[in-house]
Amino acid sequence: MKTTKKYIDNLRYDFSASIVVFLVAVPLCLGIALASGAPLFAGMIAGIVGGIVVGALSNSHTSVTGPAAGLTAIVLAAINQLGSYEVFLVAVVLAGTLQLVLGLLKAGEIADFFPSSVIRGMLTGIGVIIILKQIPHAVGYDKEAEGSVSFLASSGETTFSLLWDALRQYIHPGATAVSIVALAILIAAERPAVKRFLGLIPGALVAVVAGVLLNALFMAIGAQEWVIQREHLVDIPVAGSLSEFWSIFIFPDLSALNRLDVYTVALTLCAVASIETLLCIEAMDRVDPFKRTTDPNIELRAQGVGNILSGLIGGLPMTSVIVRSTANVTAGARTKASTIFHGFFLLLSVVAIPEVLNLIPLSALAAVLLMVGYKLAKPQIFIEMWKNGKYQWWPFVITVVAIVFTDLLTGVLIGLGVSALSILYGNMRNAYFFHSEEYHEGDLIRMRLSQEVSFLNKASIKRTLDQLPEGSYVLIDASDTAYIDFDVLEIIRDFASVKAPSKNIRVALRGFHERYDVGDADFVHCETLAPNDPLRQLFASSPVDQVTVDQVSTETK
Repeated sequence: MKTTKKYIDNLRYDFSASIVVFLVAVPLCLGIALASGAPLFAGMIAGIVGGIVVGALSNSHTSVTGPAAGLTAIVLAAINQLGSYEVFLVAVVLAGTLQLVLGLLKAGEIADFFPSSVIRGMLTGIGVIIILKQIPHAVGYDKEAEGSVSFLASSGETTFSLLWDALRQYIHPGATAVSIVALAILIAAERPAVKRFLGLIPGALVAVVAGVLLNALFMAIGAQEWVIQREHLVDIPVAGSLSEFWSIFIFPDLSALNRLDVYTVALTLCAVASIETLLCIEAMDRVDPFKRTTDPNIELRAQGVGNILSGLIGGLPMTSVIVRSTANVTAGARTKASTIFHGFFLLLSVVAIPEVLNLIPLSALAAVLLMVGYKLAKPQIFIEMWKNGKYQWWPFVITVVAIVFTDLLTGVLIGLGVSALSILYGNMRNAYFFHSEEYHEGDLIRMRLSQEVSFLNKASIKRTLDQLPEGSYVLIDASDTAYIDFDVLEIIRDFASVKAPSKNIRVALRGFHERYDVGDADFVHCETLAPNDPLRQLFASSPVDQVTVDQVSTETK
């Protein structure tokens, strides 16, 4: 009862957001199907199943599932490898089954290991990609299919070469006018006064309707150079009758279950789709205004059921998708009802009103996506990450750049690698706390070792000990240390027995367990040291008064 009331209370927000997501999803479903070498209707099936079925089973409040641009290259290669789309559908069903099993085995916990800097970099990188990819569509240059997020296009061109060609060689005046008007409406719709005026009507819907009307005006006044032609409009398959509609569906060839290559493709689809889904829900939970969390295991099970059903009726494999999910959040969605509604709108569009949707200019939808991209990659995000320090900044910015110049999954993997290296570097740099009152002969120096000191810390500790000034007083404190690597102990032994005497350095070791065998030394209480002994000052602030003093030099400095 409480859940039902929640959905009713948020209905006006979710319904409005679902229209925006629907408008964004239509060209993406079709474009991804085209780029994948699959039937166009397969993209719509995946969008419908992802919205209705996965939306109902998932416990994510914000993510939207559908055909994924990150799978296009895999799908295209797999269809060619397997020989037919019907055989490929068997691999989709098997991939969904594997996802369902992974969810039952609670494999979704891997999502907890994604660093926040990489997640932020992924969102920002996708925002930059959306902007770069949609500018050509905004000026009427639709050479690349909608939905692509790879740097290298199927034609062999790159994101930047397509952008350069669009701006240098081809700017359609009508498409450009439509995108400018649509962008102006979207920007104005963000203002509080305009929001109050529009009420429940999404600004994206107004922008798209304005684009349709503007193109109709160009046709009415006979401005042929400005009219947006058929190839630059949405293109949903239109069935002439109910029997023709049912004939669009394609079913898997189950006789291919005895082929080993089908299982190989299924494993690949399962791995990539699962990783992209877990990345997406982790990212969406971070931007959820209500700070809700998604159970990754439930999400994997929902995705598995969705892919099984999609494969059985001819749809593409699907994942939780960043672009649609972000559009959902920015449009004000509050519950998963928005995702489910968008799925029903997709179903209604292919059954009842495909001719109406086929009037929408791609440049109007490009304007909607440009706003989504901007919200993902605002300059303030870069400033914020810079202020968070280098261990956050470098994994973030490298993830952004890697996504722009490769693709989503490759970029994220590079970001994870950089993040791991930064952690190792930070661990090597932060194996101890080095404190010096002065930095010259006679210094009082404390080196407090961290909880874990591994072989990775060997170089930095050796370098620091070698650089200690002559005649100094040094306390190496292992009171809080649970583990010290053998290589590090050797360096400390060598320093205390050989290098320190040669530089007239007095060394005190504290907190080293007997098992470390740091060499011949006398255990003494601090009371035995002379009141004016500088070593007293080094450990006086510590609650531990027992130290190990290496009798290298007994002279008090």
